[in-house]
Amino acid sequence: MAEEVQKHSVHTLLFRSLKRTHDMFVSDHAKPVSLDEESHKIKMAAKLRAEYGPVLHMPVLKEVRGKPLNSSDPLDNLGYPAIENISSEYLITGTHPYPSAPGVALTADTGLQKIPSEAGVQSMALALPPSQTRQDVARTAASVADIHRHAGSAERSQPPQHSMALMESGGMKNTALIPRKAPTMPKPQWHPPWKLYRVISGHLGWVRSIAVEPGNQWFVTGSADRTIKIWDLASGKLKLSLTGHISTVRGVAVSSRSPYLFSCGEDKQVKCWDLEYNKVIRHYHGHLSAVYDLDLHPTIDVLVTCSRDATARVWDIRTKANVHTLTGHTNTVATVKCQSAEPQIITGSHDTTIRLWDLIAGKTRATLTNHKKSVRAVVLHPRQYTFASGSPDNIKQWKFPDGNFIQNLSGHNAIINTLAVNSDGVLVSGADNGTIHMWDWRTGYNFQRIHAAVQPGSLDSESGIFSCVFDHSESRLITAEADKTIKVYREDDTATEESHPVNWKPEIIKRKRF
Repeated sequence: MAEEVQKHSVHTLLFRSLKRTHDMFVSDHAKPVSLDEESHKIKMAAKLRAEYGPVLHMPVLKEVRGKPLNSSDPLDNLGYPAIENISSEYLITGTHPYPSAPGVALTADTGLQKIPSEAGVQSMALALPPSQTRQDVARTAASVADIHRHAGSAERSQPPQHSMALMESGGMKNTALIPRKAPTMPKPQWHPPWKLYRVISGHLGWVRSIAVEPGNQWFVTGSADRTIKIWDLASGKLKLSLTGHISTVRGVAVSSRSPYLFSCGEDKQVKCWDLEYNKVIRHYHGHLSAVYDLDLHPTIDVLVTCSRDATARVWDIRTKANVHTLTGHTNTVATVKCQSAEPQIITGSHDTTIRLWDLIAGKTRATLTNHKKSVRAVVLHPRQYTFASGSPDNIKQWKFPDGNFIQNLSGHNAIINTLAVNSDGVLVSGADNGTIHMWDWRTGYNFQRIHAAVQPGSLDSESGIFSCVFDHSESRLITAEADKTIKVYREDDTATEESHPVNWKPEIIKRKRF
């Protein structure tokens, strides 16, 4: 019976092949490469003509002038004519120090000025301030031999743009130029792990949405049992139940500008609740299908909702007028976010695109097409001018205002329903399979994975995370789940960097995957 061939991963086979190739050619790299004199001469002649052409006609210094040019100057073999009929006492001067300033070229009409005597030089040096004296000493004309000797040295020691900036700045100054560093992967910041400390029961259906009120005293949840419940944040006790929707409540939001609570649901309704009377005081009619999410503008009295009818609508809160209907998506718009800076509205859709909207014009400002699957969650960073979007293929980070791609956060291979981020740079993603991943925002390092047990009496399959949000103190994370419970997490106070170290294995270069 033939032996079974041991199977290896593609990753292992690839690196074995790379190592064998390296071992095969390593002897060739160790041999010193002999310098071909003829090709070196041609290279140096081309460099001189390209980089020092405007100043090659300048006379050489006195100390070089004493030697015959043909014998000492290595350029004599390169075909450059010897400089004749110019007295060693003369130097070319212009209105700008050598090398000439940008836009001022030395021409045949440039005047010749006689070099002053040594006594005259000393008197000029005494009259000048010390800093200027040092600069002027550095401005003496270089010989052709010096140019040949130092040709390309700036390129070898510094990047090209630095050497060009040095030439154009008007002098061979002794400026210490900082070399460009090799790209490195930043080390992730350590974050304490989060742990479950409270499970709140009370809903009779999937809990689909959460919002925390601005005073951080209570929070509100919307559920598939068609009710909206208000809970005390400190104790987790039920304070109030609101009924009025006739289908699943998919979105809730509490206004920071007025005592209003807004809700939307699969019954196509968008309601405004007055929390002083606990009654519905306004309806916003217009959506043709289930309304999946809503958000309030932080600075103006505007409400934005998104729906399965592939539109997002902008409402005037007080007049109930439909200010804009944002059309352009070709499938369900699953999430919407507002901010005060431009662009003011961001939507994510099942058509795999994210759109950034101009609120004034009611038109798309940018469309981001990098995702390959439905975008069900978008979150804005509370301090940076960036945001993240969640999809089964990847979590992607973007930069405002044009939606420039920053990086991928890979590894949460499930349908991501919700994202949340706090000021410490902790990004939370919740998925349909009940898993919660914690990420470091800056580096994309996944420092914790949580899969909480479902409530007794629920099926194991009912462990989806539909919504998650940090409270305003950012010390608690509240999740809405498919086992009809609300779970509250907080940081583990006993954890340290020694007990929970950062298991960080950087790649050689982190590639951007689109």
